[in-house]
Amino acid sequence: MTNPSASSASILLNRLLARGKFRHIQILIRLAELGSLGRAAEAIGVTQSSVTQTLAHLEDLLETPLFHRHARGVHPTDACRDLLPLATQVLLGVTESAEAIAARHRHGDGRVRLLASLAAINGLLMKAMGEFNRQWPGIQIHLQEGERDEQLNAIARAEVDLIVCRRPPVIPGGWEFHPLLADHFVIVCRAQHPLAHLAARGETPSRTALQQAVWLALPAGSAARVHLDEFAASRGGDFRIHPLVTRTPTMMWWLLLQHDLLAILPYTLVSPLLQSGEMKALPMEGQTALEPLGLLQPENELVPSAEVFSAFMRGRRFDSEA
Repeated sequence: MTNPSASSASILLNRLLARGKFRHIQILIRLAELGSLGRAAEAIGVTQSSVTQTLAHLEDLLETPLFHRHARGVHPTDACRDLLPLATQVLLGVTESAEAIAARHRHGDGRVRLLASLAAINGLLMKAMGEFNRQWPGIQIHLQEGERDEQLNAIARAEVDLIVCRRPPVIPGGWEFHPLLADHFVIVCRAQHPLAHLAARGETPSRTALQQAVWLALPAGSAARVHLDEFAASRGGDFRIHPLVTRTPTMMWWLLLQHDLLAILPYTLVSPLLQSGEMKALPMEGQTALEPLGLLQPENELVPSAEVFSAFMRGRRFDSEA
């Protein structure tokens, strides 16, 4: 039932703008995480009475209880759960703002908020970042890993300056893509796999060997899974698929390096392990090209540090080793 005496959203907003503090947000989040006034106070570095008073002040501002008090601590109310995702975003924004200003104070050249797919990290950034840091030590790169959905969400929320990724099917409005590196699928296995000797000889695995092998598959819908299914169909039927289907990098590498598995993956994704000799690429008939890796950036209004990074990346020559 609606409380007729409750303040409107506009009144609550104005009250928070006038009297709200970042400390309110910090205490709200820590209390929800730790469930204890004492532990939250210790984590923040204030007294327990300060936490109690700040929480009471915030509840007065919002005209609603945010935590249930009980003998063993506190537990978030439904209203608190509604607030937590938004509070977390606000605190994250404050943290990133502080880091940006600190970077400006230290170096004077600013920062770049960079989002990159795993294939782009392996294929492009691992080759380029050392030289960029030597040439531009004053620019701080804030790198996060993210695939297609995360990239689109970051663009929509204006949380990123540049994205290093595979060319998307549709370029977001107001953005442009600069291709930097061609890519293709490869069949890979660990160096100890019974078929690994074929890599040194340049021999293509027989149809029987491919059908008897166990394959690591990515989830349905991914480009690698589509190509695996098509490749299997062209070789006489379904391949034997490992029961764990994943695209989590840590788990994929563990499975491939610890078990006798085959996988069809983008070359750039596995290039560090191929170059180290831990994995081998088997000869493959009819290599299938992928969309290139490159730089996705706004058409206009790049921050100066992002312009520097973009020019550096587009001025480099990236070659695939296979």
